[in-house]
Amino acid sequence: MDYRSNHTRERRNWTIENVVTLKIKCTFAFDFNCMALIEEMNKNGNWLFRWRSFLPLALYALAALVIWFELDTDQPLFNKNWAIVCLSVAMFGQVIRAITIGFTPKGTSGRNTKEGQVAEVLNHTGIYSVVRHPLYLGNFFMWLGIIMYVGNWWFTITCSLLFWVYYERIMFAEEFFLRNKFGSTYLNWAEKTPAFLPAIWNWKSAHVTFSLRNVLKREYNGFFAVFLSFALLDALKNYVHIGYFNWQDHLSAFWTKALIVAFVVFIVLRSLKKYTRVLNVAGREYNVEE
Repeated sequence: MDYRSNHTRERRNWTIENVVTLKIKCTFAFDFNCMALIEEMNKNGNWLFRWRSFLPLALYALAALVIWFELDTDQPLFNKNWAIVCLSVAMFGQVIRAITIGFTPKGTSGRNTKEGQVAEVLNHTGIYSVVRHPLYLGNFFMWLGIIMYVGNWWFTITCSLLFWVYYERIMFAEEFFLRNKFGSTYLNWAEKTPAFLPAIWNWKSAHVTFSLRNVLKREYNGFFAVFLSFALLDALKNYVHIGYFNWQDHLSAFWTKALIVAFVVFIVLRSLKKYTRVLNVAGREYNVEE
């Protein structure tokens, strides 16, 4: 009786010890796998961060395929009202970027260099008080307007989802960097500031005044690229659906005029930036691209 009792007690103790050991091992493995996943997402995000200005160009190829195979059934040909709607969506994104850059001081978070991300201070006022990634929010609407113009709603929805997956990795890497850099200051800001959907009721005035010159100096490339993108899509649509052989007839009059105006703005601002100091603003950073 005593032997069975001791044996039972030993089995119980052995079982408890193994359960605890197994639990510790599982917890360690889970934590290790989580850390491995975090490191992998951070690595992927940093890679995408460095090439974020070029990788979205793949959307042009996808848009061209949709038009070439005549899948743009929702808006196959030029419609002025639809063109204005799509352009307005894209320009809304440009306005978001302009507000962000106009109030951005030197050395703020989210800067990119060849070595990686750099930040001297954490920007948490102005538009950064209502959303943590306003530049990417602006990028989304700029791309959304262009994608909408393709004329296929399934393509628009798919690209929107791809955009989220793509930029989610970049935002993860940025926030991983900022959390390690600024610690509790970042956590307190992130806790009350949404990542992508603005909470406009949280607005706090920026510590610097709005600089239109800083916006003009940094945004003329993206501004012209929007109009060029619309013009190229329009030309491809006309070629596929109408089959013009005269290149001058490929582009609708609306986009021809819009592209000319955008090109003039581009040349003027580029010349001012390259040959003068008119657009220089003390205490503002303009030599990096978001």
